[in-house]
Amino acid sequence: MSLRTPFGVFACAAAIFAVSPVLFADAGPAPRRAVSADDVGKLRKTVNRDETTLRQRLDVLRQDARATDARIVVRGRSYVRMTRAGLLPVGDGFEALVEHATRLERVHHALAGDLEHAKALAAERIELGKELESVRARAQTLDDEERVLARAEDALRAADERERAFAQAFELGGHTAVYGAVGPSEPTTARGAFAELKGRLPFPLAGRSEIRPARRASSDGPGLEMRAPLGTPVRSVAPGRVAFADTYADYGKTVILEHGRRYYTVSANLAAIDVAVGDEVGAGERIGSVGDSGNGPRLYFEIRVGKDTVEPGAWFGI
Repeated sequence: MSLRTPFGVFACAAAIFAVSPVLFADAGPAPRRAVSADDVGKLRKTVNRDETTLRQRLDVLRQDARATDARIVVRGRSYVRMTRAGLLPVGDGFEALVEHATRLERVHHALAGDLEHAKALAAERIELGKELESVRARAQTLDDEERVLARAEDALRAADERERAFAQAFELGGHTAVYGAVGPSEPTTARGAFAELKGRLPFPLAGRSEIRPARRASSDGPGLEMRAPLGTPVRSVAPGRVAFADTYADYGKTVILEHGRRYYTVSANLAAIDVAVGDEVGAGERIGSVGDSGNGPRLYFEIRVGKDTVEPGAWFGI
C-alpha cells in the first residue's frame, strides 16, 4: 500500500490550515442611485441582516475547521505509526495480518474523508469571505448615500430657516429673525421717527450712483437698483436694528433693518455683510458692500411698511 498519496494530501491540508483564509472582493459597490431616507433605512436593515448571517456561518465553519484539523492530525499520526516497518504484526498468523490491514484501510478512508471535508470547508469560507466583502461594500455605499441625504436635508433646513427669517423680519412688534439671531436689543432713542424722513431719506451709497426702478421676482412691490463700483460700502439710511442678515432667494446676500413702527429697509445683492442679526446700527453706519450677481455691480434696495413693499423713489425725493 502506497504511503505517498494520503500522507502527501495530509501534508498539503496541514499547510492549508496553517494559514487563515484570505477574503476576496471581486465586485465593487453597486452604482449609486438616488434613494430616500426610508429606502436607505430598509437597505441598511437588509445589509446588517446579511452581514450577521454571514458572520454566524463563518463562525460555524471556523469551529468545524478546527475540529476537522484536529482529527486530521490525530488520524494522520496514527496512520503513519501503523504503516511504519516493524509495527506490522509478525508471527501472529494470517488473520492478524488481515485485521491489521483492515484497520489501516479504515484509518486511511477516515483520513481521506476528513481531508475532503477540510477542503470543502476552506472553499466555503473563501466564498463566504467574498460575500462578506460584497456586503461591506454595499454598507459603504449606504454610508455615502446617508451622507448625501444628510447634506441635502441640512441645505433644505437652512433654506427653510432663511425663508422663515426673511418673512419674520417684517412681523409686527420688531420680531427678531431666528436664523443666525443673537437676540433682540433695546431700541435707541433715534429709532421710531423713520416716517419723518420721507422725501429726504439719505442714499445708502456715498458718491455718484446710477439709480433705476427694479423688482425682484419674489417681491410684491417695487425697489431700486443703485449701480456703484464693486465693494462700495452700503450704509444704513436711518437708525435701526438688524432683523435679517443672510443670503435669501433671488435677493442674494441681504440685510433687513427694522427702523421702528413697522418700517423696514432691505439692502440686497451685497458682496459682504458686515452686521449680525440683533445689532443696533446708527444712521450712516456700514452694513455691507456692493456685490455683483452677474449683471454688473449694484445695490438692490427696498422700503417696506410691515410686509408691504412701497415705492421708494418718493422717500429719496426722486
